[in-house]
Amino acid sequence: MILVTGGAGFIGANFVLDWLALSDEPVVNLDKLTYAGNRENLASLDADARHVFVQGDIGDGELVAGLLARHQPRVVVNFAAESHVDRSIHGPEAFIMTNVVGSFRLLEAVRVYWAGLPSDTRDAFRFLHVSTDEVYGSLAPAAPAFTESNRYEPNSPYSASKAASDHLVRAYHHTYGLPVVTTNCSNNYGPYHFPEKFIPLLIVNALAGKRLPVYGDGLQVRDWLYVGDHCAAIRRAIETGRPGETYNVGGRSEKPNIDVVRTVCHLLDEWQPRRDGRSYLEQIEYVKDRPGHDRRYAIDASKLERELGWWPAETFESGIRKTIRWYLDHADWVSRVQSGAYRDWVHTNYAARAA
Repeated sequence: MILVTGGAGFIGANFVLDWLALSDEPVVNLDKLTYAGNRENLASLDADARHVFVQGDIGDGELVAGLLARHQPRVVVNFAAESHVDRSIHGPEAFIMTNVVGSFRLLEAVRVYWAGLPSDTRDAFRFLHVSTDEVYGSLAPAAPAFTESNRYEPNSPYSASKAASDHLVRAYHHTYGLPVVTTNCSNNYGPYHFPEKFIPLLIVNALAGKRLPVYGDGLQVRDWLYVGDHCAAIRRAIETGRPGETYNVGGRSEKPNIDVVRTVCHLLDEWQPRRDGRSYLEQIEYVKDRPGHDRRYAIDASKLERELGWWPAETFESGIRKTIRWYLDHADWVSRVQSGAYRDWVHTNYAARAA
């Protein structure tokens, strides 16, 4: 049995679905079901006895302790987080409460559970903490990619809260001996991605005939990682990662944002052309940049590749084709997640950004 937190969100749901497709080991899935957590992501598991879903908060220590005692997991995988930079700028407190306070309370419950295990079970236990490359800050255009030895220089309330959680995880290993493994990933994309994020927002807006907002000059660079590759890396880190270690997970696919926009437009032009015959490129609109927008992220995943034998299976070109095809084939899912609260958020974040 494994316990997954945040397993109804984008990466967490993909992980749970992949895990149960590849293994018969059951999953207890704890998710608060905030705006980005969606039970529909897990609909294919509704009749699967291997999947136990619990709605709840990682900050609820009593609930977590009860789940640990009842189900006796050998692994805890922590995806639970507030994760959108723009939302953290508008409302940082939620990020502190979930990513810092929630992580602390989860660690405390896990520490007590782990300490009470028999010695052989205790030695085999793992706490896998999923984090982000944003904790490292911003890279100059020609600087080497982030390695695990880069110092932390977070520049947004989101990345600062994730950095704090990473430090807590590290401290619980060095102080208490808790067998933790941390992964810091680059920008994910793929199925079930909530459409406030860059790539699904582009797809959804393009098909709806809306503008495609590009922050600043559009030359911010990100390393794009297909979510299925990320899930495979986490599975490797669970099984063979060394306690106390951090592993960077990247897609080896650095792209300026504007190139990503153009790629999405070209593929949509090919697969679902506009009725007027014109290109989706005409919907691109440059808007006011995000405050404190990091210029470049890039991940050096050579440690993970060398020590654990992981390598991304998808290039950006193959992964983005799979992603767009999924959104075209799941228009009903997209429609249902675009609630009134989602529309209010999009208006709040983008309406005031002058072209």
